[in-house]
Amino acid sequence: MPREIELCPGRRVGGDQPCFIIAEIGQNHQGDLDIAKRMIRMAKECGADCAKFQKSELEYKFNKKALERPYTSKHSWGKTYGEHKRHLEFSHDQYRELKKYAEEIGIFFTASGMDEMAVEFLHELDVPFFKVGSGDTNNFPYLEKTAKKGRPMVISSGMQSMNTMHQVYQIVKPINPNFCFLQCTSAYPLQPEDVNLRVISAYQSAFPDIPIGYSGHETGIAISVAAVAMGAKVVERHVTLDKTWKGSDHQASLEPDELVELVKAIRTVEKAMGSPIKQLLPCEMACNEKLGKSVVAKVAIPEGAILTLDMLTVKVGEPKGFPPESIFDLVGRKVKRSIEEDETITEQAVENHVKKVKC
Repeated sequence: MPREIELCPGRRVGGDQPCFIIAEIGQNHQGDLDIAKRMIRMAKECGADCAKFQKSELEYKFNKKALERPYTSKHSWGKTYGEHKRHLEFSHDQYRELKKYAEEIGIFFTASGMDEMAVEFLHELDVPFFKVGSGDTNNFPYLEKTAKKGRPMVISSGMQSMNTMHQVYQIVKPINPNFCFLQCTSAYPLQPEDVNLRVISAYQSAFPDIPIGYSGHETGIAISVAAVAMGAKVVERHVTLDKTWKGSDHQASLEPDELVELVKAIRTVEKAMGSPIKQLLPCEMACNEKLGKSVVAKVAIPEGAILTLDMLTVKVGEPKGFPPESIFDLVGRKVKRSIEEDETITEQAVENHVKKVKC
């Protein structure tokens, strides 16, 4: 069983702990603080464990030419990519306000640090864990500096190879053992054939000492629920208040009713995973009493006869007798009294201590 980590104060992840559900608000707040608060409350009311944003210090994430690049998309909030990103970027004080609001309503709050300076701010903000977005997973200097902060880390693996993820593990593990990987494909929206849920199993085999999770950008909830059934201990999904809003992430996001269903379905699957021990359960007793079969006499059997297989058959019997799996054990036993055709074979009718005969 993969080891557990304490991802947030009092909230452990991995092992037999419940799946940690992250509602990724990202920048679906449209640059509006009130909408951001509404989305935090929505995440809480829908049952998510954490509301997550994306924090950038733009001059450290982008070079000048990238910020000056014309941005004419229908999703643009400005003439250049820099203007667009500045519209969507909350200030430090606004982040402090959002974190305080999340604490007041009782949901964990964090953000992806999209560059090293953003990580510095989030560390100062005292978020419970750092989320490493897929775009920084192969940014090894960033990973090393982030790991040295000592906070738990959730690392997405979109756009990466297994070889890179082994390198990430080797960098982070000696510095900070409290981290997990999320299988992720960086496409919005994500098509089912590109999800590759089997990577979850590959990660579980390659990295058995850390929790493994899933970050999804598909539509609907079925794939994310399947990820939990495969053992995902963290699930992250983008959320929105309205899929028709301006912004490229909204189409791959869950609206409130979908988030409610996702949380409900994950918790149901967790209950259904149950125990690996196969046995007759108390809830099955009624069915077993009504329909469970017993060994019965196929023919009339006289007192003193030695049972052979052609004397026996299996039926729903009244009263209950030997269960079907005991039929071969009965072969070779001596009958203590006569048994009528179609009568249940009971313990009182056969001797217990006889040599078994192979059949």
